[in-house]
Amino acid sequence: MSNKMITKVEGRELILERVFEAPRELVFLAFSEAEHLKQWWGPRGWTLTVCDIDFRPGGVWHYCMKCMDENQGDFYGMESWGKAVYEDIVKSEKIVYVDYFSDAEGTESAEMPSTDVTLTFVEFEGKTKLINRALYASPEALKTVLDMGMEQGISETWDRLDEHLQSVQ
Repeated sequence: MSNKMITKVEGRELILERVFEAPRELVFLAFSEAEHLKQWWGPRGWTLTVCDIDFRPGGVWHYCMKCMDENQGDFYGMESWGKAVYEDIVKSEKIVYVDYFSDAEGTESAEMPSTDVTLTFVEFEGKTKLINRALYASPEALKTVLDMGMEQGISETWDRLDEHLQSVQ
């Protein structure tokens, strides 16, 4: 894939950018509809087994990623629950939400840092530049998720997004 993710860390903010060869409206839809999210969300070998989304300001997206790849050793069979609470949505342009680690009931994890996320969808030479700005409470909180391998996980997730976008155009 030619459009690899660009990563920058500025204090307590992680900035990720990637260009997708798809219209901005389609990339936005891929983040806003369960039918799309189920096809690509999560790193390779992981599947969304739960994807309940209420895509509106004040709405919640509650999901579960499960490792279905036996080659991933101890991760095989593991579940990772997450929850996003949407704050602002501008169709085809921007999604702002707070991202939490959670449990199956949607209770937010007190042990793991939450993230203030702003996704911006920019028209770029007939393609879409996706800019993900993730703000953490502290540089240490950011380091916690980076040490967990989040950057690789997002890179693989965006590779899967790219493959999904190509399959539906």
